[in-house]
Amino acid sequence: MEKNEPQVYDGYIKALTDISRAMTSDLYLEDLLKLIVMVTAKVTGVAICSLWLIDDGVSPPKIRLKATQAIAPEYVKDRSLNLNEGVVGHVATTKRPLIISNVLRNQRFKEKEMAKQMGLVSMVGVPLRLKDEKVIGVLNCFTCEPHNFSKTEVNLLTAVANQAAVAILNTELMVKTRVIQEELETRKLVERAKEILMQRMRLNGESAYRWLQKQSMDSRKSMRQVAEAVLLSNEMNLS
Repeated sequence: MEKNEPQVYDGYIKALTDISRAMTSDLYLEDLLKLIVMVTAKVTGVAICSLWLIDDGVSPPKIRLKATQAIAPEYVKDRSLNLNEGVVGHVATTKRPLIISNVLRNQRFKEKEMAKQMGLVSMVGVPLRLKDEKVIGVLNCFTCEPHNFSKTEVNLLTAVANQAAVAILNTELMVKTRVIQEELETRKLVERAKEILMQRMRLNGESAYRWLQKQSMDSRKSMRQVAEAVLLSNEMNLS
């Protein structure tokens, strides 16, 4: 973490640039989250960077560990806290950064066993905040040596976190749009396949749909794949 100020700024600007570039790329959310923690850890020189996202789909909402660049994959799996728990819950609900000089001596920090195993000492947590002030998650940075995070470092990390929040929101919207488009395309293909079956096998619409469903289950292929096979067979018969 010991860098002079111009180097610190250069590193954070690169991080912001990399994340901005990812916003316009075709990265899936999981890949984007990995990129954010890797870039942040690299430019800050911290031992571990972890990213948590709020899950509003459950009641009460939880905050879940989604990505980290230096913890075993089995640790990341299914790690979650309530919004009134731990450092990440505190940062998410107060919407303010939190600096801890020694995580092992802090009551709010929940992962003391992990910290002992990895030799973690100091940390800072910053909220991932959108322009409307909504917080969607928390970015944590840990050091293996005692470190007093400066105001400059916290401000720059906050800028990275806010840029990450926008990138995550955009990626989620892209994924949702892609899923909706694929669903609409599948429906169109299934409808066309039904029409062919109704004509070829003299079935009504419901029976034709059931035939497609049965073929899908028996062959362990998706409805889309079965529909595409019907359409291809029809084209071959016509040619």
